[in-house]
Amino acid sequence: MDFKDQLKNLFPDHKIQEDSVKDDKSNIWLQDEPLLCKYEKRKGKAITIIEGYNGAVKDFKILAKEIKTKLSVGGSFKNESIIIQGDYRDKIMKILQDKGFSVKRVGG
Repeated sequence: MDFKDQLKNLFPDHKIQEDSVKDDKSNIWLQDEPLLCKYEKRKGKAITIIEGYNGAVKDFKILAKEIKTKLSVGGSFKNESIIIQGDYRDKIMKILQDKGFSVKRVGG
C-alpha cells in the first residue's frame, strides 16, 4: 500500500487533483502594445530592462522568473520592470516573441 492509498483510506471524501502542466501562453495576459527591451550600464555592468507591461503584477513576476530560469542569470523585479543581469536583449526578445508578445528594442 503506497502513500496515496493510505491517504484515500484516511480521507475518503477528498478528491485528488492530478498534476497538470499549465500552458505558459494561456496563464499570462498578452497585451497589444509592445514591451520595451532596453540595454543600460549601471556601475559599469551591463543590464537588460524589460518594461511596459500593462497586465497584473503577478503575471509580470511569473514572466520575470521564467526569463531568469531560461537564461540562467540573475535579475530582479522592481518598479514594474524586469531587470536582468547582462546584455541578453536578443535572447529575451526571442523568448517573449515565442510567448506571443510584441517586443520593441530600445537603444543600440
